[in-house]
Amino acid sequence: MESTHLLSGSKKRVKIHPHTVTAKYATHTPYSPQPGVHTHFPQPGDDGYDDAPSFEDFGSFLEETSDRKRLTESRKWPLTLFGSKDRDRETSHKLQVTGGGEGSEGGAKAAKGPGKGVGEQLASFGEASVSASRLTWVLLLGAALAHGCLIVLTRLASERFSLGPLFLLLLRSVVQLLAVAVPLHRGENPFGPEGYRLRLLCYGVAYSLSLCCAYSSLSFVSAENGTTTWRLATTALSAVLAFLLLEEKLGLADGITLGAGLCGLGLVLLPTTDESNSDSPTDPVKFWRGAFGWSLSALAGLWMALALVGYRSLKDRVGVGTALFTVSWTGGLLAPACLALLQEGWSWPTSAPAWGLVLGLVACSVSAFLGMTHALTRLHPALVSASQSLEIPVAMLLHLAVLPLAPTAPEVVGNTMVVLSVGWLVVMKLLPSRGGGRRPREEYEEILDSPIK
Repeated sequence: MESTHLLSGSKKRVKIHPHTVTAKYATHTPYSPQPGVHTHFPQPGDDGYDDAPSFEDFGSFLEETSDRKRLTESRKWPLTLFGSKDRDRETSHKLQVTGGGEGSEGGAKAAKGPGKGVGEQLASFGEASVSASRLTWVLLLGAALAHGCLIVLTRLASERFSLGPLFLLLLRSVVQLLAVAVPLHRGENPFGPEGYRLRLLCYGVAYSLSLCCAYSSLSFVSAENGTTTWRLATTALSAVLAFLLLEEKLGLADGITLGAGLCGLGLVLLPTTDESNSDSPTDPVKFWRGAFGWSLSALAGLWMALALVGYRSLKDRVGVGTALFTVSWTGGLLAPACLALLQEGWSWPTSAPAWGLVLGLVACSVSAFLGMTHALTRLHPALVSASQSLEIPVAMLLHLAVLPLAPTAPEVVGNTMVVLSVGWLVVMKLLPSRGGGRRPREEYEEILDSPIK
């Protein structure tokens, strides 16, 4: 039986389409099968096999075609509130598997090297992804530590220097206006790119309203209860809103971990023995003041969840510097309005330690914001908020260092659950089987199973 090679004396035509990649082989004369002639397709190791389209350059292949999310677009809902309007306008979307810079270029060149198999390429992509994930989680945990310090510094400023929380928020917003230098240095519009300014404005207003409600609640409830309620509401509502508005779901393991963290926060909010067994009649004014403070904390969680989901939809269009400037100038407008509404007095810092405390507040605020906002470009909003729950145990430890008061049993158990849940979340995300090997291989197999062949 004769054996005829299809590639001998043939011309290859490759057509790249946004949805499919096809390769056609045509001889000088139209090919027609002949009786008794065996058709031989090139196999690995044969001459001409390497001329066929390959998936070796994984990143550039995705970049030259379409967004990888279009591969599963048919399985998603047809419309979403955020991001669906401009999805058709985008013609390309870069897959970020490395942290950028010279290190990422070196990793890409290493992955493109000849003679490397698919396993080695996936391993290199997995290592780069794990490195980027480690940096993201380091920044996110650093933001949680900064938030814990921010709680303690706010309490010290209020007790020792008589600086109101809303006035501190106003000072923070005014100093953070210097962030306008970042978009101006990069040649960007400080108010966002054209077509996204309204959504960026809504993000800034939601974030600033959340801070105003949270800081206003400190005048009616304790800082520990207000912060814990704020974080609990933010985590729970961001998971729901991300699913409803962005169609971003949480995995089963992530959901269980978040549930354990929320239970820990609930234990921290349990009333103490003295409060629950008090025989004295409840003062109606005190009761309604406390109820108003709890309501403000829950409302702050709702606004913060909307802000996190809003920036998650703008992560590819708006930089961190632009987001910080937006939050600063909107906070600078809303904080005086809340000051006038609650009739909180203006008390300027009059000593060097007071100004040093204010600058420390600004530094912690900027650090926490940068870590959270950078993490939102890679992680689910609920995971970002859940990781920030570490601010509650950090604040408790710092309070013990400043004011040696023994915590209650529910507080100890609740803070322990929060620490364990966040620690397990970080370990689960950075395991090589999840962060380094499984996800890139799943994406690779998804492309192999798709019409792009």
